[in-house]
Amino acid sequence: MVNRAQISLKIRQGFILVFVLIVALPALFFSISRAYHATLVEATHKTLEAHLYSLISEVDFVTMEMPNSILAPELNRLNSDTYALIYQQNTLVWHSESAMDLTVTPDISQSKAGAKEFERVEYNQELYWQLGMTVILGNASHSQQANFILLKKNSALVAQMAQFRNTLVNWMLVMGIMIAVLMALGFIWSARPLQRLDKEIKAVEAGEIDKISGLYPVELNTIKADLNLLLDSQRRQKERYRASLSDLAHALKTPLAVLKSSPLAENADAQEQLDRINAMIEHQLKRAASGASDTWKKQTQVQPVVSAILNAMNKVYHDKQINFSSACPEDAAFLGDKTDLMEILGNLIDNACKACQSQVDIDVKYNQSKGVRFIISDDGPGIPEQNRSTLLQRGARLDTYENGHGVGMAIVSDLVSSYHGSIDINYSQLGGAQFTIEFSYEQTQ
Repeated sequence: MVNRAQISLKIRQGFILVFVLIVALPALFFSISRAYHATLVEATHKTLEAHLYSLISEVDFVTMEMPNSILAPELNRLNSDTYALIYQQNTLVWHSESAMDLTVTPDISQSKAGAKEFERVEYNQELYWQLGMTVILGNASHSQQANFILLKKNSALVAQMAQFRNTLVNWMLVMGIMIAVLMALGFIWSARPLQRLDKEIKAVEAGEIDKISGLYPVELNTIKADLNLLLDSQRRQKERYRASLSDLAHALKTPLAVLKSSPLAENADAQEQLDRINAMIEHQLKRAASGASDTWKKQTQVQPVVSAILNAMNKVYHDKQINFSSACPEDAAFLGDKTDLMEILGNLIDNACKACQSQVDIDVKYNQSKGVRFIISDDGPGIPEQNRSTLLQRGARLDTYENGHGVGMAIVSDLVSSYHGSIDINYSQLGGAQFTIEFSYEQTQ
């Protein structure tokens, strides 16, 4: 399962784009549609209200005569969607020309004088927006109530809404395309500094440059400064270790040489102890040198190292006539020091040559984003399972195992550990031992 912190920036940008296109734009479309519909209803209310007052002004309140026609053109057309009706005593006494074929019977029994009521009603399975008002007609001696009813078909609003939504959909599609393009361009523009920083870091890893010197946005300047501080710190530390190791090597070389040439060295046990001391010193010096170096920024091509070791083994074990089989991708790279890789593979291949009968296989698996794996196999007697963990323990005697396995394994184990790698020992398909050394780069990406 992928950790949320490991989700790529492209996928995150894609999630934002999908959210905008699937959630935000439809929500905006719905909100605008609702607002426009409310505006249409309000406009209908205002229009009917204007017709109402115009109609009331045309009525003769003295003679109670109704107008033949009014100025509003939509009330004078037969195919109009707006109608005007006047009732007295629940009897229709006048209607606009547009309502000549209209057959509706509004409920005016509950109408109150002077009150305006605007609502959506249904007549004959047809929806209308209705504005009604009851007024008092006549004079002081003779007066009566009249109910003014103005209607507008809801289908007229529906048609306007459909036309508006079609236009809105087209504009939303254009907006969606523009937003997608702008977000893509924005991501490319924002990612360029990260790509340049990644390129400089890779150049540092390859040893082409010593520090990051490009110009970056404010947000990346802190990372740039921290990386340069780390590089400077490692460089100074490396120089101090080199000086200390050089001094230690010179300080120990002479006493060991004197002891090995003294009469004490003639004793086999003493000679063995001196050899062990010499091996331990080399081991510790190698371990310190590996831990102090700025190996994270080095990249060593594997194929030349493997070829060099096999050439040397062919000469050393010429009489044994070993058949070497090697499979290594040309682009395989080890993120570390070349000397350390030579030490690791040299010891393992040398041990395999000592233990084998006639066959040694070297198989290199490489993935630029995941890491590199070395598999060294032989057709020798193999290593018993109960002895494998002891072989890698610190302080185990280097001559514990017969046929060469175990020689230099303490150095190999410490070097592999210093690069956060792993060692696995098993039986090979050839019948002998199989050493699998794996360095994972996923945690460093």
